[in-house]
Amino acid sequence: MDVKVADLPSGPLDIYRQKASFNWKEMLCFIDGEEILAFKQHVFKTLENDPLFARTPGEDVPIEKMRELNFLRVKQLFRYDFMTKEESMANPWKVVVLNDSMGMYDWAMAAKFNLNKGMFGANIGNSGSERHSKFVENTDDMTIFGCFALTELSHGSNTRAMRTTATYDPSTQEFVINSPDFEAAKFWVGNLGKTATHALVFAQLFTPDQVCHGLHSFIVPVRDPKTLLALPGVLVGDMGKKLGQNALDNGFALFHNVRIPRENLLNKTGDVTPDGRYVTPFKDPNKRFGASLGALSGGRVSITRMALVNLKLALTVAIRFSAARRQFGPKDTEEIPVLEYQLQQWRLIPYLAAAYALEHFSKSIFINFVEFQIGQLMKDKSDRQAEMGREIHAIACSSKPLGSWMAQRGIQECREACGGHGYLAMNRLGDLRSDNDPNCTYEGDNNVLLQQTSNYLLSCLHAKHHDGVRIESPLQTVDFLDDLHNILGSKFIATTMEECMDSAVPLAAYKWLVCFLLEESQKRLEQQRASGKDEFEARNNSQVYYCRSLALAYVEQNCLQRFHELTTDQDTPAGLRPVLSKLCALYGLWSLSSHMATLYQGNYLSGRKPAELFQMAILTLCSQLKDDAVALVDVFAPPDFILNSPIGNADGQLYKNLWSTVMQGTQVLERPSWWKEFCSDKPVVGSLRPKL
Repeated sequence: MDVKVADLPSGPLDIYRQKASFNWKEMLCFIDGEEILAFKQHVFKTLENDPLFARTPGEDVPIEKMRELNFLRVKQLFRYDFMTKEESMANPWKVVVLNDSMGMYDWAMAAKFNLNKGMFGANIGNSGSERHSKFVENTDDMTIFGCFALTELSHGSNTRAMRTTATYDPSTQEFVINSPDFEAAKFWVGNLGKTATHALVFAQLFTPDQVCHGLHSFIVPVRDPKTLLALPGVLVGDMGKKLGQNALDNGFALFHNVRIPRENLLNKTGDVTPDGRYVTPFKDPNKRFGASLGALSGGRVSITRMALVNLKLALTVAIRFSAARRQFGPKDTEEIPVLEYQLQQWRLIPYLAAAYALEHFSKSIFINFVEFQIGQLMKDKSDRQAEMGREIHAIACSSKPLGSWMAQRGIQECREACGGHGYLAMNRLGDLRSDNDPNCTYEGDNNVLLQQTSNYLLSCLHAKHHDGVRIESPLQTVDFLDDLHNILGSKFIATTMEECMDSAVPLAAYKWLVCFLLEESQKRLEQQRASGKDEFEARNNSQVYYCRSLALAYVEQNCLQRFHELTTDQDTPAGLRPVLSKLCALYGLWSLSSHMATLYQGNYLSGRKPAELFQMAILTLCSQLKDDAVALVDVFAPPDFILNSPIGNADGQLYKNLWSTVMQGTQVLERPSWWKEFCSDKPVVGSLRPKL
């Protein structure tokens, strides 16, 4: 191996590292590969060696200063230019890895950088044409700074209902951008609060004949790049403090008849001729709308990955802490690491298994997305390409909820598993929790997105029942549903705990579960329609326990399926297969355990035995993986400088690192500036109590 992976510092964690059943460096190289490993090391070292990126754990920086620092760091990233356009085209996965690496340092920095380069610059490149190239070039060298303005104050999920208008004036060949009232203000826009000079504004396009052609995107200047002052007709500002990521300036904008050149319309999906005629290559307006929001599928896949990064960081902190922290023991004389306790294992190790499952899942769905994007670039008009678009949309809309909710629950468990020390800001678990939280909401509220996935699955079943069409898809994620009738006839047959510890067992159960929920959701919809409900009400009344559960089961099954295939693949190194197989089985059983009621309801399981086998298998796998847990987090842990959590440092010197960080805090040993208020003017008890 050419890339040198440094040994980890010796210390209290050595006990567990020496017990590991696999070589952590081999796992690291298997997951990342040499090129990616070298790239990550380069990014991490660069940030660590640059004083601009220096920080102290849990530092309390005023918001204004935080934003200035964040902007200066983003500017520095332009100077470093970690990845050229050519490199990102040659290896698109590297773009994800760069985002992972920046996010591990600070998500607000990664967001500020990517909203400008990706959501603004790359979207112009993808949705525009040759006439927009100057905007992309100006974004690349920071001449202008962009943002993505879709959401409005009164509309988020319902994108079609956005109310900002763009009316074409043929006499001047300009679009007039207007916000009809304050409720139509663009809102929640990252970078718009203080720094964006241009916005990619989504607005309803009106031609001179007063016909509305639906939502289109326009490049709208909002601030003067030389002064950062608002341009005429634009009311632009900052929306205030958020629950996290406050180094990112989220803002709002109201437009009062702001005129922009006709050419500022991004015209890949539709254009307006100089005399005011609307032209589009799409005959079906729904397909045009789908294509114009196609970029969001990539965004949702990225968010799945971002959530996973947060989970990995939290697990690194909590598992290293649990291996070094000793409390109680069988004898009063000797305390044992809290990782030895069954409860601690059951709380943390299933999330570790989920992190490995999501590692492979997020990477493989990204590769699927890239394949789809290449087809789009090649102007592939085949049915397979269109089908792949629908399937990727269904996967992306459910992978984001899977990843972001998994991270949300996992980070909270990690916080609690570290006891009081987990609540100290300097140990970063609070920031990880706050920074992960928006992943559940932006680019589509999780619960709303899941309906897109269930709609796709129901449409597959409908086509089979009504048109006799086979259920199959380009990525084969729904192919097993064609055998729905036979699968629903199957039952859980394992009789021993050992059998359950093969991931094929939870995988078979998941296939049954998806088939059962698909059929139940279909029946529920039909009952609602039969009782006189219109389509809107029928769907609304079929979400909880039916369509929502269906979408989650589908994505969990797909995540498990892909992990199962990796563990049984002959290309997976023999030395890694045993531990990966345990992680896969644990993820499958633990994830499936939240669906036990449904498995019993549909008679896939019956009697006490199956539930007992599941529970015993989960606890046995947690116990078997306990000695591998530290090595498993070593695989995805960044350097201490990036992790920025004293209790999560690689040397495991838990108390030394924590104490030293506490003692380095500002004004730690000083009395408060208001000490005189304590020492004098003692209150006269009851003096303010009414005398009546």
